[in-house]
Amino acid sequence: MKKIEAIIRKSKFDDVRDALHQVEVNFFSYWDVTGVGNEKKGHVYRGVSYSTADIQRRYLSIIVSDEFAERTIEAILKSAYSGNVGDGKIIVSPVEEAYRIRTREKGKESLK
Repeated sequence: MKKIEAIIRKSKFDDVRDALHQVEVNFFSYWDVTGVGNEKKGHVYRGVSYSTADIQRRYLSIIVSDEFAERTIEAILKSAYSGNVGDGKIIVSPVEEAYRIRTREKGKESLK
């Protein structure tokens, strides 16, 4: 099993969610998060300086069986892409075990 974490643009969330549903990833968790970007210069609008260092993003956490990992990653890569700096990151980690509390199922069966 794999844990796939993705940090994406909020504007791409609907596209990513739809792409995940198309590859049969029907459950995941997400949060609105703020990241710190690499601010090269400040911006001025109508005489007021403001920072673009704090970036609003959406953080997705997805647990899938090994056979779903590649299709999940590809779905995110294709649907979150804009071609601009700040498209996001995907992090993949191994998952030792997963349990469904209600039925006490474990492993791959707990993810269905």
